[in-house]
Amino acid sequence: MRRAAVRTLLSALCISACAPAAPPQGPAPAPPGTAATQPAASAGPTAAQAAAFVDSAEAVLMDLSIRAERAQWVQENFITHDTEVLAAEAQDRLIAARVPISKRAATFQGLQLPGDVARRLDLLRTAITTPAPSDSARRSEVTRVAASMPSQYGRGKFCPPGRSGDQCLDLQQLSRIIANSRSPDSLLMAWVGWRTVSPPMRNDYSRFVELANQGARELGYADVGALWRSQYDMPPEQFAREVDRLWEQVRPLYESLHCYVREKLAEKYGTEVVRPGEPIPAHLLGNMWAQEWGNIYDLVAPRGVARNYDLTQLLRQKKYTPERMVKQAEGFFTSLGLEPLPETFWERSLFVKPRDRDVVCHASAWNVDAVEDLRIKMCIEVTAEDFQTIHHELGHNYYQRAYNKLPYLYRGSANDGFHEALGDAIALSVTPNYLVRLGLLNREPPASGDVGLLLRDAMDKVAFLPFGLLVDQWRWKVFSGEIPPQEYNRGWWALREKYQGVRAPVARTEEHFDPGAKYHVPANVPYTRYFLARILQFQFHRSLCQAAGYQGPLHRCSIYGNPEAGRRLQAMMELGQSQPWPVALEAITGSREMDATAMLDYFAPLKSWLDQQNQGRQCGWRVSTLLPGQTAAARE
Repeated sequence: MRRAAVRTLLSALCISACAPAAPPQGPAPAPPGTAATQPAASAGPTAAQAAAFVDSAEAVLMDLSIRAERAQWVQENFITHDTEVLAAEAQDRLIAARVPISKRAATFQGLQLPGDVARRLDLLRTAITTPAPSDSARRSEVTRVAASMPSQYGRGKFCPPGRSGDQCLDLQQLSRIIANSRSPDSLLMAWVGWRTVSPPMRNDYSRFVELANQGARELGYADVGALWRSQYDMPPEQFAREVDRLWEQVRPLYESLHCYVREKLAEKYGTEVVRPGEPIPAHLLGNMWAQEWGNIYDLVAPRGVARNYDLTQLLRQKKYTPERMVKQAEGFFTSLGLEPLPETFWERSLFVKPRDRDVVCHASAWNVDAVEDLRIKMCIEVTAEDFQTIHHELGHNYYQRAYNKLPYLYRGSANDGFHEALGDAIALSVTPNYLVRLGLLNREPPASGDVGLLLRDAMDKVAFLPFGLLVDQWRWKVFSGEIPPQEYNRGWWALREKYQGVRAPVARTEEHFDPGAKYHVPANVPYTRYFLARILQFQFHRSLCQAAGYQGPLHRCSIYGNPEAGRRLQAMMELGQSQPWPVALEAITGSREMDATAMLDYFAPLKSWLDQQNQGRQCGWRVSTLLPGQTAAARE
C-alpha cells in the first residue's frame, strides 16, 4: 500500500461515531456540528452557515490527520504494542470525527453556494467509503463487523493435513508457493488452502452490506456502490459507462496476451489442464488472485530473445548505495525544473532496514504535516525493482508538495487514480536512454530485445486490467442487490470468467466465499482506482513525452532533463483536488477525457508480436458461469 492512499484507507474505516480514547498529544478541537457547536434552530441551513461549517470541518480534520500521521509514522518505524495503541488512538479520533461531518455536510445540499464551498462540501460528503446508520445499535454492529473481517483475514492461516501450529501456512508463505512452484498439486494446495480463510466471513459480509447500504441511503445515495461512483465528478451511472469504455479500449490487447500465455501454459501443463478455448485455471498464473502474471515470465519468455541488460548488476557495479539511489531519483525531478527535496527529507526518511528493531518495510511516501515534512519509508536494496520504486515514491512526494498550499480538503490527487498513476508514469521513464545518461549503460541496447522487456511489463500491467475492473464490478452488483448473498460466489466467478478469462481450478459452491480471499473486499477498500491508475499512467507518460519533443517508440521515452515536461507535470500536480479531475487531466495531457490508447501505443510492438505468435490458435474463451439472473443468450 502506498502512503498516498492512507487518507482513503482511513475514510474506509469511518464507521463509528463513538467517543475514542484521548489522542497522543494535547486536546483536539471538537468536530463541527456536535451538540456544543450546533447553531440555534432556524428555518433551515444558510449559505453562510455552510461556509463556516466547511472551514471548521477542515480545521478539525487537518489537525486530527496530522496527529494520526505522526503516530502512524512512529508505529511503522518502531513496532511495539504501545506504538500500535497510540497510533490506533490517534486514528480513532480522526475516524470518529468524519462520520458526523459527512452527515452534516449532506444537510446543505440544495443551497445556492459559491463554487468553492459547494465543492468542499461534496468532498466532505463523499469522502466516506463505509457509511454507518444513525441508529446507535446498528452503528455499533457495523463497526464490529467491519473491524472483525480484516482481522480474520490478517490472522488467516491454512493447516495442510497432518500439520498444525507453527507448521500452518500464512498468506505470504502460500503466495511464495503460487509464485515459485511449477507443481500443479502444490499450486492447487496453496490456492485452495488460502480460500479456507474466507468462508467464515461470508455471513458477516452480507450483514455489513445491509448496514452500510442503510448508511448510504441516509446520505442520499441509492447504495454504497452509488456513493463510491459519485466521487468522480460525474453522475454514478456515467462513471460506470466511462469505466466500461476504457476497458473496451484495452480488451483486445489483454485478449492477445491471454491467448499467448494460455498456449504457453498448455505446453507446460498439458491441454487436459489448460484447455484450448477455455478460461485459464487461476492457480497457474503465479499470483494468489491471478491479478498479475509476472512470476511466471520464465514459462512464457520469447525463445532466442536475450535480456538486453541487468539493471541490478549495473547498479552494483557502479557501487550505488540506497541513499545514492534516492539522490539519483531526486535528480530526476530536479532535472525537470522542480525544487530539491527539503533537508528534513534526508534527516527523517528511512532508507535502510534497521538492525535493532522491527519496521514496516513496505515502500511508502509521506507528508507528515501536510505541508513540507516529506519522507519516504523503505527498506531499500540495491536492485532494479527498488530503483524504479524509489522514482515512483518520490513522485508521490512531489505531488504532495505541489498541492500543499491549497485548503486541506484539496490536498489530494485529482481522483483516486491520479496519485498512483503519476508515480508509475515517472517509473516508466527509467528507460535505457535514462540509464545511458546516468552512466549506467554505455549505449542504448538494440530494439531486438524490446519484445522481451515489453512482455515482462505486460505480464503485470496489462494482465492486471480486468482484475482491477471486476473487483468493484462485483461489489457494485452486491451493493445494488443484483448479486444477492445466496449467489456471492457464483457472481464472483461469472465476472472472473467474463473479464479475465480465468476459472476456478476446482468446483466452488456457495459454501465458499472466494471474494473474501482478497483483502480489499473484507477491508472494504475501493478498487477501481487501481484500474484507472494503470490507464492514466500511460496517458501521462505519452503526453509528457510529447511535451518533451520525443519522437521515437513510446516505451523507450524518458522525460529526464526536460523542463517543459516538468512544467506540464507541475501544472497538474498543483491543482490537487481543487478542480474536477478532467481539468487536472487537461493540464497534463491537453484532453479532458481518459484515454487508454496511450497504453496501446506503448505496447504496440508487443501487440504485433503477440498477434504473429497467436496465428492459427483458438483465442478467446467460453464463459460457463452466468451472473445471477443472466441467460445464456444474454451472455453471448
